[in-house]
Amino acid sequence: MTTRLTKQAIALLLLGTLNASAIAPAMAANQDQLPDMGTTAGGTLSIGQEMAMGDFYVRQLRASAPLVNDPLLSTYINQLGNRLVANAYSVRTPFHFFLVRNDEINAFAFFGGNVVLHTALFRETDNESQLASVLAHEISHVTQRHLARAMEDQQRNAPLTWVGALGSILLAMANPTMGMAALSGTMAGTQQGMISFTQSNEQEADRIGIQVLQRAGFDPEAMPNFLQKLADQSRYASKPPEMLLTHPLPDSRLSDARNRANQMARRITQSTQDYYMAKVRALGMYSSTGYGLTEDVLGAYEKGNVRQQTAAKYGRAILFYEAKKYDAARRLIQPLLDKERDNVWFLDLMTDIDLGQKRAAQAIARLQAANAAQSNNPVLQLNLANAYVEGNQPAQASKILNRYTFAHPDDPNGWDLLAQASAAQGLRDEELSARAESLALGGRLDQAIGLLSNASALQKLGSLKQARYDARIDQLRQLQQRFRQYQRS
Repeated sequence: MTTRLTKQAIALLLLGTLNASAIAPAMAANQDQLPDMGTTAGGTLSIGQEMAMGDFYVRQLRASAPLVNDPLLSTYINQLGNRLVANAYSVRTPFHFFLVRNDEINAFAFFGGNVVLHTALFRETDNESQLASVLAHEISHVTQRHLARAMEDQQRNAPLTWVGALGSILLAMANPTMGMAALSGTMAGTQQGMISFTQSNEQEADRIGIQVLQRAGFDPEAMPNFLQKLADQSRYASKPPEMLLTHPLPDSRLSDARNRANQMARRITQSTQDYYMAKVRALGMYSSTGYGLTEDVLGAYEKGNVRQQTAAKYGRAILFYEAKKYDAARRLIQPLLDKERDNVWFLDLMTDIDLGQKRAAQAIARLQAANAAQSNNPVLQLNLANAYVEGNQPAQASKILNRYTFAHPDDPNGWDLLAQASAAQGLRDEELSARAESLALGGRLDQAIGLLSNASALQKLGSLKQARYDARIDQLRQLQQRFRQYQRS
């Protein structure tokens, strides 16, 4: 039976999207001054507990949602998000930003500094400030600990009774086969109560978010401009944006947003080259037919500024690559790469073209030179490791990937490539260990422990490798024990 607390949690997650944001009429000029809500959420959940719950949810998302594990896009949204975090107050946890392949506009945040964006946001945002406004709003939900506050408000309920339900809600929001519309029936009877409960939370997140946006150097007008765009779609489309189906966006809220933005110093902020590159890549590679990189977008960029024109060429090259027209893609990318030899967007795509044409040696030579100039660039490291695997040099790939997975243990790309490189060398125990780490990232701890046990059994009794595998098994069992309380819920 769904408890009142669970319903309120649903509201916070759904209203925690940028959809029907209620924006407070007043605004603090220089700092994030909070209203007296009578709680700091410290009585129910510690920051450590929030981070543990966030870890649990992230693993669920990796296992069940179509996360985009694209190194270029992941790097971009995390750099953008952390630029905003650096200008936020009350930050108590590290932040992690994820992309979900979904053609419906949405974004949501949950415990432990985790923020999820749908790829459709690249389609609907006109500039980088608008995309940043979405992130700033979600970051503010986390820094103000709105979910934890909901739990503290209902202390009579055990704080973990709704954890399982929250996991299901997150997955429904992230998975395109379900989405918010699938939840609307469940929520219909309590919709008004949920809106009433979350009003102050939404006002707080929007008010603080617009200040974070400005402090980070973005245009504060971007928040009301993007909300206006959503409202216009709702008015003139036969089907409004999915995020507005449950919580409509009245004109009064737009007026409040506009008034507050007008009180702030206006910043005319140009979108970065990375924004345009990320947009055409997301649309060209991770959108369904009819939602992707259209001629309208490319044509407009070809008539735009220099950054947009470069992105248009890159976007057309992506479309050729996706269609396996490698020669046409190469003709577009090569002149761009000749001008900017260290540009990771061009290097990555040219590597894919080389590998598509079985030119691994050419890709390796180019990436070796690029890595020498940018030795700590994770995108180039993964590209070179992948080229080594495709070029039948798995030992060279393993050298890179052993360092990479140590520095980036939460990136499935590194473990997947390391498993391939180990298998190619006949290193069965190392292959099993790498596959175990991939499974663990997806919350499949039983299977991960099984593979590590098999890897351990392949080693000499008392050897250093066996000790390492056994120690990792112990760590995963401890994690399993910690997660059990959430699974029981």
